[in-house]
Amino acid sequence: MNTSSSLVPKQLLVPFILITSLFALWGFANDITNPMVAAFKRVLELNNTQASWVQLAFYGGYFTMALPAAFFIKKYSYKAGFLETTANPYILSMGPEETATRRLNLAQAFNPMGALAGLFVAKTYILSALQSAATDASGKVLIYDTLDEAAKAPIRSNDLMVIRDPYVLLGLVVLGILVVIAMVKMPENKDSSGKMDFLATMRRLVKNRNFVEGTFAQLVYVGAQIMIWTYIYQYAESLGITTYEAVNYAFASLAVFLLGRWVCTFLLRFIQPAPLLALFSLLAMGFTLGSIFLIGMAGLYSLVGISFAMSLMFPTIYGIALEGLGEDSKFAAAFLVMAIVGGAVMPTLQGMILDIGGIGYTDTLILGVPEINFSFFLPFFCFLCVLAFALRVSKQRPSEN
Repeated sequence: MNTSSSLVPKQLLVPFILITSLFALWGFANDITNPMVAAFKRVLELNNTQASWVQLAFYGGYFTMALPAAFFIKKYSYKAGFLETTANPYILSMGPEETATRRLNLAQAFNPMGALAGLFVAKTYILSALQSAATDASGKVLIYDTLDEAAKAPIRSNDLMVIRDPYVLLGLVVLGILVVIAMVKMPENKDSSGKMDFLATMRRLVKNRNFVEGTFAQLVYVGAQIMIWTYIYQYAESLGITTYEAVNYAFASLAVFLLGRWVCTFLLRFIQPAPLLALFSLLAMGFTLGSIFLIGMAGLYSLVGISFAMSLMFPTIYGIALEGLGEDSKFAAAFLVMAIVGGAVMPTLQGMILDIGGIGYTDTLILGVPEINFSFFLPFFCFLCVLAFALRVSKQRPSEN
């Protein structure tokens, strides 16, 4: 692999830093939300499927906004339409095409930094302040569960306000950064042709195997990631660990994820993206099997380990799927962002598995393991699909690229 090409040209360094800061903010939003699934389940007295609708609402926004954003930036520019929908292809465009995937891996490495901050806020200022999480002297029985509806109402109102406030503050911070971006000279990347033929673009895209398979691989990968980062709290709870304490294992997951991002950014200087993606897919499948069949803390440690293997996947699938698409990449990127809807759908499917025996996590055994363990066959299947995509791309001839 050529290692001499510039990763980010000097004249684009400031725009690159500004856009990279947005990845950290989105990571903050993502991981302040993951523990909220368990919190909403408790305070609103939901089953696992209903609680998973938190992620359905959060990640469903990617699906609904992706195409409108693509039309907007096609007509104007990446700078004019700034959402996460446009940030990924914008980063890809900030330098030579041969270093695009490595550049996106570098930018995405700041996403887990923001996520770590999100978890810190969730643990310190949200989970610790939730009155519905208070326990009796034994530390095992939730006082909230023993109260009548009249006593629960003010607690529920208080807790929902506690959950709301960080999102309001985050929105204000994002608006501030967008004002800075508007004031800084940014590369426009306007469509040189000035045309907007959506149907012609779609006809070209559906014939591109890397794009079609990459979009599906992205859908199942994001689904796997959100399932693992959402249900690590329920997995820990099944071992007698509270949601507040389980944040420590989420911290560990993000720490190894961040480590993996930096390791992979380095490895991509020497190893082609597709073979490395195949290797990390196998690693993810191995850790996932551990989380299914290793009962107790060993299974939880395996669940944490999956995050290291996932670190490469999103930006690498993204880069492979968009490689060589030129102006078609603006609409192609929209579909890849729409594939993030996997993070909305898959956790709901996992929640349905958890509800098979009741609203608990160890109500029944499936294949000899509790339903919380068995439910991780869903991400295992997702990683298997990513592996199939990586192996197929690894074997294709350069002329097919």
